[in-house]
This record gives sequence, C-alpha cells and structure tokens, in this order.
Amino acid sequence: MNKQEKEQYLRDYGTLKSQGKPFFPYAVAKDSAMAIVVMAVIIAMSIVLGAELGPKADPTSTTYTPRPEWYFFFLFELLKVIKPPALVPLATIGVPTICLILLFLLPFYDRGPERRPERRPIATTAGIFVVCAIGYLTYLGAAAGPPTEIDIPIPANVSSQGPEAVANFEAGSQVVAQSGCAACHRFGENGNSGPGPALTNIGARLPAQAIQRTLLNPSAPMPSFSALSEESPKQFAQMVGFLAALK
Repeated sequence: MNKQEKEQYLRDYGTLKSQGKPFFPYAVAKDSAMAIVVMAVIIAMSIVLGAELGPKADPTSTTYTPRPEWYFFFLFELLKVIKPPALVPLATIGVPTICLILLFLLPFYDRGPERRPERRPIATTAGIFVVCAIGYLTYLGAAAGPPTEIDIPIPANVSSQGPEAVANFEAGSQVVAQSGCAACHRFGENGNSGPGPALTNIGARLPAQAIQRTLLNPSAPMPSFSALSEESPKQFAQMVGFLAALK
C-alpha cells in the first residue's frame, strides 16, 4: 500500500466511522440481550427436556465404541490418521497448538487492506481447507467403528491364494480382535505394545503348528484358547490361519 492508497483508506475509514454508532452502549446492549436469550433457552431446555445420561456403563462390554465429545471428534480421528506412537504428541498437542498460534498471529502477518474473500485467495483457501478438514474428520470420528477390529492390510501371500483365503484371513482377523488379543499385542499400528510381543510378523517367526500350541498352552499371563478350540474349532482354525499369515 503506497502513501496515496493509505490516505484514501484513512479518509474512507473516518467517514464510515462517523456514520456508525459507538461500541458502548449499543453493541454491549445487543450482546448482553443475546447472551440472556441463549442462557434462558438453555435453562428452559434443561428443565423441560432434562439431561440425557444414557444407559449405565458396562465394563464387560466388548462392543462399546469409546468416543469423546462431538467437538473433539476431529482430534479423535486425527489420532487414528497419525498412527505411530512417536507422533502422538504431535497429533494431540503439536497440531492444535500450531493452528491456534497461527490464528492468534493472523492480524500481524496478514495486514492487507482487502476484506473480500475473492481478493484474498490464500486466506480464503486456507480457511475453506481447515473447515472442510475438521468437518471431514468430525464425520469420520462420529462414524468410527468399534475397537474390536484390526486394521491391517491383507498380505500378498494371502491375496494370491484367491477369494476364499482372503475371506478366511478377514474372518480370522475378526476372531483375534474380538478375543481381545490387541489389548496385549500389537498388529501393525493397532493394539498395544505390551505386555505381549508384537504379532505383526508372527507368521515369519513361527509356523502354524507352533502358533496353535502356544494358543492352547500359553505362558502366563496370556489366557488359553483351548475352550475356543473345543467350542468353535472353525473360529480357532481361522485365528491360527490369520496369525500364521502375518509375514
């Protein structure tokens, strides 16, 4: 902005300011009235509708999908996108903090006089991108599946065997996930790092017979799956096949 443009801007600003109204009491009165209306509506809804507490928590449920409040869905989903444990602080602290700092510093590094969105393509594009990204991540977080799933790609040695082998692999993955194995073991980016060893490539270290013996006669504190082999031998075989295929 050159000197002439700045002088013209100041003249226009002074003219518009003289035609307006002071912040106090006009704007303060409007904001106060709106705040009273919003508070009255909230109080009325809480009295008429009450608080929805929902059903009591069941600690034995394996189908419950833990989710934060809806306004944290985008951050909840961001943790699923940034999967490596070393990058979790970046997802939970780094990204939101950087975005807030950039937002607070906006008046200092964007000092252009233009206010029309079409004349500020960078700011407009960045704003639309942030809104769309938060909206998309919020939708994914709201529609997130249950934790009893293992998100691991189908190995090439399984897909090369045909659709039946792929179906058995997916069924075995579901059996392993619903059995709670991810609580002590790690499968790719899913599960926990202990107390059990990572099982991402267990099939490359142990053959199917050794995996089956370990499941039937494990070392403490791992539970035995002998009951599953007796009651549902098909599911037990799918479990063994899934673990043996992880190479």
